[in-house]
Amino acid sequence: MGGTLVIRPDSGEPAKVVREALERLAVKFGTTINSKGYKVLPDYVRVIQGDGISPQSLTKIIEVIMKAGFSAENVTFGMGGGLLQQVNRDTMSWAMKASAISIDGTWTDIYKDPITSRSKRSKKGRLALVKNSNGQLKTIKAEDLSADADNLLRDIYVDGKLLIEDNLTTIRERAGW
Repeated sequence: MGGTLVIRPDSGEPAKVVREALERLAVKFGTTINSKGYKVLPDYVRVIQGDGISPQSLTKIIEVIMKAGFSAENVTFGMGGGLLQQVNRDTMSWAMKASAISIDGTWTDIYKDPITSRSKRSKKGRLALVKNSNGQLKTIKAEDLSADADNLLRDIYVDGKLLIEDNLTTIRERAGW
């Protein structure tokens, strides 16, 4: 159809997952050999790696894939937090992901459960944020929300419409700054 299928390997050791992705794609789609003797996937298949990218990991990934006989032209690299300051979502052990989808009014759980990194398993289903009896925040399934509990999550943006427009001062006050 004239497009490109871009494969993003799951979490794990970057050099290993990129090499394995290239090897699996080569089996399914085939390769040609470029003028330097390296394998190249068809133009309509490529790999993108953004997880765990730093100057050091980038060098290692290129070395590993070239040693496996693949050209670097098969891979595009995203700019991870490691290229900026080494403080990122993994350092903070926090990320936000979709956890449910509504199709024709029926809600279905969606989640991430990478076999290469169990610590990156995500929550699934419609969620609520509540304060427990100790005053600590806790995420629970929305259907488990008791009648007297207050869900601290609120819609801000729905179907292209901004519902709440807080200014920076209000946000800072809410955060206790």
